[in-house]
Amino acid sequence: MGGQAHAHVLYEAVLRCRSQEDVEALFADLCTYQEQEQMIQRAYAAQMLIEGRTYADIIAETDISSATLSRVSRALRHGSGGYRRLIPPADETKTVAADAQK
Repeated sequence: MGGQAHAHVLYEAVLRCRSQEDVEALFADLCTYQEQEQMIQRAYAAQMLIEGRTYADIIAETDISSATLSRVSRALRHGSGGYRRLIPPADETKTVAADAQK
């Protein structure tokens, strides 16, 4: 049986997260360090694209490959809308990060 048949297990686990600490713990158990870094890089690139930053700026700041950046951009334009709905603006991200450090 394919993995998609059990995707609800993952989605339910994410929905049960009540804090950034919960999300970090889940991702630490679920993903390798490299997988987490790649997801972080893609989310940050999406945020920068939403803000209107250029490919050159994003690649310089994140070291993301142009192919991956292109996929993120395509998802923003033609995807399911998850990036736009769920990636917070940069100023909001800084507030959440600062609150998490308290």
